[in-house]
Amino acid sequence: MDDKKANITAVIIIIGLIIFIIVARLSLKLSKAFFLIVGADIAVILAVFVCLVIRGRYNHRRKLLEKKLVSEGRELRIEYSFLRKVAGVPIKFRLKELEDATDNFQALLGQGASASVFKGILSDGTAVAVKRINGEEHGEKEFRSEVAAIASVQHVNLVRLLGYCCLPRGPRFLVYEFIPNGSLDHWIFPGKGTKNRPEGCLSWDLRYRVAIDVAKALSYLHHDCRSRILHLDLKPENILLDENYRAIVADFGLSKLMGKDESRVITTIRGTKGYLAPEWLLEHGVSEKCDIYSYGMVLLEMIGGQRNVTLIENGSDKSQRKWQYFPKIARDKLGEGKVIAVVDHRLVEVGAIDERQVKRVVHVALWCIQERAKLRPTMAQVVEMLEGRVPVEEPPDPQMIMVDFLSIDEEESDCHFRPKIAAMGSNVNSCNIPCSSSSSFAMSMLSGR
Repeated sequence: MDDKKANITAVIIIIGLIIFIIVARLSLKLSKAFFLIVGADIAVILAVFVCLVIRGRYNHRRKLLEKKLVSEGRELRIEYSFLRKVAGVPIKFRLKELEDATDNFQALLGQGASASVFKGILSDGTAVAVKRINGEEHGEKEFRSEVAAIASVQHVNLVRLLGYCCLPRGPRFLVYEFIPNGSLDHWIFPGKGTKNRPEGCLSWDLRYRVAIDVAKALSYLHHDCRSRILHLDLKPENILLDENYRAIVADFGLSKLMGKDESRVITTIRGTKGYLAPEWLLEHGVSEKCDIYSYGMVLLEMIGGQRNVTLIENGSDKSQRKWQYFPKIARDKLGEGKVIAVVDHRLVEVGAIDERQVKRVVHVALWCIQERAKLRPTMAQVVEMLEGRVPVEEPPDPQMIMVDFLSIDEEESDCHFRPKIAAMGSNVNSCNIPCSSSSSFAMSMLSGR
């Protein structure tokens, strides 16, 4: 019985007893029976009052306790939510929340082969980047790889996973913190500006700091996690810059987890082939050395402000075009003592470039892209070399078999280099195919551009 009904019942009882006393007084006068009735009625009225008081105090305490429990429950939920954020535990979003946050997925930030990224604002005002992964089997693998790799790690130079949304039949969503300055490629390559991302030119000091930031992130993944994490898709497009132009490594869709006692993992060849290590192309398995090779290629692109493999055309005559391999140019200029010649010309025009620092970075990059994986340093050693804590020795000349592939169009027309290319794939096995096709095949295998 609630308080209102209890009070009404008590009032009715008291009024009834008072009426009964009046009737008894009129009918029994001041007889002994009347006084007995009055005494009994007064006792009942007092009992009703006592019950009301006890009930009132009980209800008051109950309400205070309920309010306290509600308050404590709210505080616990707030504390739990806070601890989840601090611990980096991703939360599960509803599809409706993501649709509202992204204005029904209107603000497209970028798009890849199997995923699209949209900008959004959550209900609490947090800016996020929502990655929508399409496809059934491939989408499921990418979703699981990305969550397994990034959900439990915390590093200042790794993108933070805020939550996810997984539908029974449909796309999967990953919700990341929003990084305002976009990807590194827009800041080092000329002509990469878009409507949403104006073209910029990162200064040498910032590029050097970005190189150290990325090296620290990879060193953490390789050495400081419970299981070694291989990124396997490191490239400028997957390195983001925050509001202070610090590097944030993102996109773990192709990543692999390795046990501490494992040296290699066998996996299919995927990713951007211009950054793939030779041992992966030869299907010898992958290790953390594959990330180091990719890092070296990215480092060279940051130095020169150009892709490592570019096509140089001379007017409209296709026979005059030739391929340019930037790592070879960097190695040659380093040997000639003209290391500044490989630096992005936009930075050279501005000036204030430390030649010794450039030489150190080129040395580190050439160490990282050695064809023999055993010769490559660890990412922890790369960090020490870039920070100047250990001397950087002269690297051995890498074989750079890419130069052989790129020179086919220029000098050979009798399939002289055919055996090398045929080793890379079964489609190139006939001298009836022009050598320009061979070069194109080699480029598609090694650069993916």
